[in-house]
Amino acid sequence: MTMRTVDWTALRPRDEEPAVEGLRERKKRLLRRQLSDTATEMFMERGFDAVRVAEVAEACGVSEKTVFNYFPTKESLVLDLGEATLNSLRTTLADPDLSPVDATLRILSGELANITAWLSAQSDPAEAKAMLLRFGMLIRSTPSLRAYQRDTADQQVAVAAEVLARRAGMSPDDPEPQVAATALLALWPVQFRALRKHLNLARTPEELHDAVSADVQRAAQLIDTGLHSLTPGRRS
Repeated sequence: MTMRTVDWTALRPRDEEPAVEGLRERKKRLLRRQLSDTATEMFMERGFDAVRVAEVAEACGVSEKTVFNYFPTKESLVLDLGEATLNSLRTTLADPDLSPVDATLRILSGELANITAWLSAQSDPAEAKAMLLRFGMLIRSTPSLRAYQRDTADQQVAVAAEVLARRAGMSPDDPEPQVAATALLALWPVQFRALRKHLNLARTPEELHDAVSADVQRAAQLIDTGLHSLTPGRRS
């Protein structure tokens, strides 16, 4: 199995496709997906710095300007799912029927389910696991991708702080929602590290999902008690 035969799109959120969309919107959505998937494959094959945006554009049959119309930076071509996490934080974390920790675990579980479903769909599970590991290595070994990832995480913390502040009747600049948001967003790197740790140990995607989830829930328990104090109108 080569990278060109892998369906990267299955890693995307399952609700990404709108229930109703016009032909023009569908074409734009599919082109955006093609650009990101093609770039990801090329970066993994040759290295991030070795591929020019113009080459990605040529491979997709569009101009370089078109690529930048969809993605503001080269880094966002490969790390393009941060917006989906931001949207999930705005909606799921705001659900009053869920505690902040439960809401965060629901988002993480959905993202993990996309990964394990993708693994299940691949014809060669061993190669698919190796590709996920190489994708993680691509990010960790590329300074600009790590910097972009940190910037995205900062945006996610800011959004989470705003949501938590509204829930508690506080200002997003108050220390409580700031600390709570930082703690909750720290569960994402926990999940990434757990995925890397268990990827070659679990025999099936289901076992992988359970093992990674167990690690994330252990980490979540450490912050759950403290977040119970983040109640409406409560200040220290």
